[in-house]
Amino acid sequence: MSSPRSPTDLLEAFGTDRRQLGEATLAETYTMQGLLSVLWFGAQDARDVVICCSGAMGGLIGPARGVWHDLGVTGQQLGRGLAIVDYRQPEDDNLCLIDALATADRALRQGAERLLFVGHSFGGAVAVQCGIATADACVGVLGLATQSAGCENAMALAPTPLLLLHGSNDQILPSVSSLAVRDLAGYGDVEIIEGASHGLSECVDVITDRAETFFNRCFTPSETETPG
Repeated sequence: MSSPRSPTDLLEAFGTDRRQLGEATLAETYTMQGLLSVLWFGAQDARDVVICCSGAMGGLIGPARGVWHDLGVTGQQLGRGLAIVDYRQPEDDNLCLIDALATADRALRQGAERLLFVGHSFGGAVAVQCGIATADACVGVLGLATQSAGCENAMALAPTPLLLLHGSNDQILPSVSSLAVRDLAGYGDVEIIEGASHGLSECVDVITDRAETFFNRCFTPSETETPG
């Protein structure tokens, strides 16, 4: 009986190119289903890694005026890694999940021990599924203006910490979407940010503060961990 194929194997990649771009490294992986792009901040062998899942249109900038880049720069100063995933085929649930999990697989192979998934809009559902799939390594899931579709099994995420941030003026997905995800999970913290739209450009400082606080809480060693 053959062993299950890893997410990296499922890419069936036939080549990867990398180039340093300022404070980050861009890796482009070529597959028959398209190009997977990952922008990586911080050390390649970072113990703690945040993986950011794009929305339904893909991209490497993210919401809140590129807040993922700011979090990546701050994180690398703290010894964290951060990877932004630009899918091969945005909106293809299965391929997008494989892309995010392959990125997580790469991080783990490079030395990561703890993962935290962040997702915006469509990517919120991807982040939830990644958290479920990597239960032993996942220490938190953060959803930004997330959709509820694709989160029907969110109960399986427990007891991984779950934080959902949503704008009150979201013109694409109403804030009840994040409330629905919390209900599906049966737990989690939800904050509705007054006046913010789907792109969360009106509340960059709030998103940055909440994300950093969440990261620090999730990546803080537990009392049962042995120092050293």
